[in-house]
Amino acid sequence: MARVGYFEGTDPLLLTTLAAEGIETVPLGNTRDNHGKYVNHLTKGEVNVVVGWLHKIMPAEEERTSLLPIMLENLLGVCKVHNIPVLLTVPANLHDKVKKLLGDVGPNIHIVAPEKLEATIRKYL
Repeated sequence: MARVGYFEGTDPLLLTTLAAEGIETVPLGNTRDNHGKYVNHLTKGEVNVVVGWLHKIMPAEEERTSLLPIMLENLLGVCKVHNIPVLLTVPANLHDKVKKLLGDVGPNIHIVAPEKLEATIRKYL
């Protein structure tokens, strides 16, 4: 069965649409919000794709400047290991800025405009 792991704040209409079509949705947490299962505890095959807004994976400013690559690895490292795509929702006009901010995050992390999120999710199901 197809499963979408999602961070708090993901569009509830999108999640409801997926659920109505028989696609499971699994809440995920980021160590600070206790929304669901800690994302870095996912196991291989547990979800097909992880989705969420950029701010759900960004560390606080004092940690961001020097520790961003380490923080991202700690939070999303298991997604990289298990080849789980991560779709970070960011308005289209900010994509270049976010890519510069994040640097090389690897091939499994994708920046996606909100209006393209559903179509992009479906590519991975």
